[in-house]
Amino acid sequence: MKREHLANFNIAGFTYYEGTLCFQELKIGTALNLVLEEDNKYDARAVIIYFGGYKLGYIPRNENRIFHKLLKIGFTNFDIRIQRIDPTEQPENQMQVVVHLVSTKDDKQGNLS
Repeated sequence: MKREHLANFNIAGFTYYEGTLCFQELKIGTALNLVLEEDNKYDARAVIIYFGGYKLGYIPRNENRIFHKLLKIGFTNFDIRIQRIDPTEQPENQMQVVVHLVSTKDDKQGNLS
């Protein structure tokens, strides 16, 4: 499996969603999921971050352009994991994630599929 670092960022809106309901279950390395939210009236490129059925927040607006484009064309080979948790920080800075693109194909040209 090939992995390529794409981004890392704090989860935007963590204060307003369901992070507090599952905070004790979240640990460094926990896998998360990305979902487009095309009907978001505040951000046309909104991408939600989920842990199971819990909505944790969003990819920050200044980071979501490439994620939106990739998800829009059906690319889903993201490995998004919690990189840092600090319950002493203010809520918008409590959770940082890291995202890698992954490919299970052995592509000799170095392209991710």
